[in-house]
Amino acid sequence: MTLSVLYYTLLNKAFFVDLRRIDAQAVLIDKFLQHDMTGFDSVKLSDSKPLRACFAVMGKDGGGTVLTTADSYADAPEGSVAIVALRGDMMKFGTMCGYGTEEIAAMMREAADADNIEGIRLDVDSGGGCVDAIAPMLDAISYCHTKRKAVVASCDLCASAAYYVACHCDLVTASNDISAEFGSIGVMTQLIDYAKYYEQHGIKIHHIYSDLSTYKNAPFEAALKGDYKGMKEEQLNPLARQFQEAVRRQRGDRLADDAEGLLQGRMFFAADAVKVGLADRICSSGEAAEEVRRLSAGLQLAAYARS
Repeated sequence: MTLSVLYYTLLNKAFFVDLRRIDAQAVLIDKFLQHDMTGFDSVKLSDSKPLRACFAVMGKDGGGTVLTTADSYADAPEGSVAIVALRGDMMKFGTMCGYGTEEIAAMMREAADADNIEGIRLDVDSGGGCVDAIAPMLDAISYCHTKRKAVVASCDLCASAAYYVACHCDLVTASNDISAEFGSIGVMTQLIDYAKYYEQHGIKIHHIYSDLSTYKNAPFEAALKGDYKGMKEEQLNPLARQFQEAVRRQRGDRLADDAEGLLQGRMFFAADAVKVGLADRICSSGEAAEEVRRLSAGLQLAAYARS
């Protein structure tokens, strides 16, 4: 079941992803699709360790932030900031290759429900991933806000789908001014044509549609013949517009509309990302934790004022 979901996602889903991430995985993906994992370490899902909570704890005396681990949020010291990792290729469901955003979102919700957790630092290092991996994360961020817990994105690589998530956080920060990058606001998909491969093995596949299903899979069938217009107009362009609108809505006046390529897929290093409005500031992980506390206090104060 796990492999089935992974195959389906790789072959059929649209992605908000940085192309460099795909290129880096090309050999592994090819071997995986060819059922040849020789030479690669494989891990059974049942062998993978469960998620463990990781906390940033600010000293009561105003000292620096330290990291500690615990088996549950209930074990964290009072006033802790939960660190939730959003790393690697984003997929909705967990596979043998990693945790899905459904699981990461559940971790955020658990943190939001814990009285001794003040807020969440979302530790982002991702080139993006599948489009359907985004919604669980946005729902979790919204849930944290209902609990008056702020979510601050502390980012290294924050591209495409990862940025879609980060821009919905209360603050977007770069964890450093060396490697941190932001952007790749766009959408792409890959359509693999196995026709010649099957022909070489004596296999010919016939796609037969009902006379009443003239539009079924039409964009995909056309794309296999080299006509990408349907897929662009019906799938990719609507997703790209939605992505752009989400960034404009979340970042507002902070965006530099005249920045070339800002919403068309360009990447920006940390300092430039701050200038064009994709990020708010460059700060350390400890400073990001302090921002979580400050913003959570603001949410609580606003809720009190409304009551």
